[in-house]
Amino acid sequence: MTSVGYDNDQGQDSGGDARTAELAHRLGLVRQRMESAVHVAGRTDSPRLIVVTKFHPAADVRRLVALGVTDVGENRDQEAAAKSAELTHVDVKWHFIGQLQSNKAKSVAKYASSVQSIDRVAVVDALAKAIAREKDATGRSDLDCFIQVSLDDDAGAHRGGANPSDVEVLAGKIESAEGLRLAGLMAVAPLGADPNAAFEKLAGISQALCAVHPAATGISAGMSQDLEAAVKFGATHLRIGSDILGSRPAVG
Repeated sequence: MTSVGYDNDQGQDSGGDARTAELAHRLGLVRQRMESAVHVAGRTDSPRLIVVTKFHPAADVRRLVALGVTDVGENRDQEAAAKSAELTHVDVKWHFIGQLQSNKAKSVAKYASSVQSIDRVAVVDALAKAIAREKDATGRSDLDCFIQVSLDDDAGAHRGGANPSDVEVLAGKIESAEGLRLAGLMAVAPLGADPNAAFEKLAGISQALCAVHPAATGISAGMSQDLEAAVKFGATHLRIGSDILGSRPAVG
């Protein structure tokens, strides 16, 4: 489906309500896929849908919230910070899912409900300091922290993430930090790999993590192309972008 043009500044699409209708249709199809996947997997719970809104304007987040979306994900701090500032009074949770540089922790602490891409001790330390300052200043809640684990054989070389052998060190660091809550794991299926095998591996890593940290039950896995496999192997959060928002909007 071709994306509908719209005006970033005014938040109105060029076809009246066409953009909202497009989003509603796409969102409905994804929710149907989720329901079907849950049924096939024999699950009684449904994963939380995080709509990945990178490259799309704040106006689309408003539309999505009006359609019942409660969670959105962003990959870049500059974009996420700008959108969240514009949508201060919109009831939506922001999830940071991109690679995080330590020097961006202070900014992310101002808006993020979770950071799902923690793969280094330095990031944990930076987030702990930033969240402590933000809690003192605004009384914000604890930050949900997901350890991003690489499912590639050569961990970290392709799509980011910590080596599975480093998960416990990061988990202990997060759990001991005031203001941070160890939520679980996040992963991306390796390019060209069978997502079923990848997410089965992730489920095993999660099981090992939960044996030591029983509250860290979150599994953020699955995108537009592989959500069914993620649901099959226990994903609690799905990160869906293009199947809901379509292609990146044209500039100019």
